[in-house]
Amino acid sequence: MSWHNLSDTVLSNSRVELRRIRVTDRAEFERVVYDEAIWRYFVTRIETPADLDAFIETAIKDTLTGTRIVFAIVDRNSGHIMGSSAYGNLAPADRRLEIGWSWVATEARRTGINRAAKLALLDHAFDVLECERVEFKTDVLNTVARTGLAALGAQEEGVLRSFNYMPGGRRRDVVYYSILRDEWPALRKERFAAVTSEAGR
Repeated sequence: MSWHNLSDTVLSNSRVELRRIRVTDRAEFERVVYDEAIWRYFVTRIETPADLDAFIETAIKDTLTGTRIVFAIVDRNSGHIMGSSAYGNLAPADRRLEIGWSWVATEARRTGINRAAKLALLDHAFDVLECERVEFKTDVLNTVARTGLAALGAQEEGVLRSFNYMPGGRRRDVVYYSILRDEWPALRKERFAAVTSEAGR
């Protein structure tokens, strides 16, 4: 696997499978996306069937063009889609990418699905793509996401002020986090022990 065929990537561990979004996933996404709490800190939101259609169309287009690689997060226990995440800001020459655009269904919160998805994405980034840096960003007001990133061991790097517009016109400040290649082995062992024990690694 290389940076040149990421659109065909399927990532998995004992808890989740991440694979590219398909047109036929619409009903599965419709089951979980219409919860306004998911989208509170998102630049774009899924509130209507038209929004969902646009999300799926954009995800597929971005993945096929390599702008972003957008994954459906599938719970391997139930077979249901429980959210989405993506690789973006791909910089293969610098061995750098961002993990983001991530959300999970309300029913999947505090179940370990999000952490298992992050593990699959980080394993592939460091072990297969040989990244030197994986970065994350979130709204400075999103305390849940910030606490979650810190729990993964990602290092807070700083705030970029007035980064972009939010729905309603607010200018969002974003805070960046990162994990570096030489930090990953210890973080994987310390922060992902529950997931890796299930996966038998």
